[in-house]
Amino acid sequence: MESSRRRFLTMAGVAVLGIGAKPVLDVLASGQGEVAGQVEIKIGDGALKAKQWAMVIDTRKVKKASDLEPMISACHKIHNVPKMENKNHEIKWIWEEEYHYAFPTETNKFLSEHAEHVPFLVLCNHCENPPCVRACPTKATFKRESDGIVMMDFHRCIGCRFCMAACPFGARSFNFRDPRPFIKETNKEYPTRMKGVVEKCNYCAERIAVGKMPACVEASNGILTFGDLFDPNSAVRELLKSNFTIRRKQSLGTEPSVYYIV
Repeated sequence: MESSRRRFLTMAGVAVLGIGAKPVLDVLASGQGEVAGQVEIKIGDGALKAKQWAMVIDTRKVKKASDLEPMISACHKIHNVPKMENKNHEIKWIWEEEYHYAFPTETNKFLSEHAEHVPFLVLCNHCENPPCVRACPTKATFKRESDGIVMMDFHRCIGCRFCMAACPFGARSFNFRDPRPFIKETNKEYPTRMKGVVEKCNYCAERIAVGKMPACVEASNGILTFGDLFDPNSAVRELLKSNFTIRRKQSLGTEPSVYYIV
């Protein structure tokens, strides 16, 4: 078993040098269809399209933690995210965080009452310059050329967790245990994962492919806005033009595509 794993890791190293094939998802992102884990994503004529998908979170509309719960529940339910009682094994695609932890470089001891006490929604930032993609030795994580979404191919993931170490936002979770027994109601339209695999938010790529907004956006009651960052007439650009926004750890140069109105 150990020798087989060693051979596989060696082959993965070769893939990093460019000899390996591109990820299936990236190759097929042109519109013929994609394979995400164990399910095929059909990209039809009604698919939503963008050069770079982005999200704007209006924190002014958040009053308490319960305002975020519908978004978290919607995301975790459709993506078969398990609910682990052990915090060390917790899997999170989207969750709430205190301002001090979400924006450590934007904090001071005289924060407003709103920032001090209201929870902030955090998720994968789908960076324009994602360090996780560069760190992955098997190309299990990659950025789609078509719309900028940072994806995961669960079959390619070998559990090395290099991507987790590279991500400065803590946006990735590792399955230390088999997650399937902890899923109360399985969504058959999205693949479950297995022990030893990294996972994270995918901007609901499977819903975008059929013309639907991300589940969290639909459940947000106007807190979240989703659109094309490079379209000057998109909903997100309109919000960015008229509101002051911040992003997480902007000084690192990853160019997060999640913006917060504060």
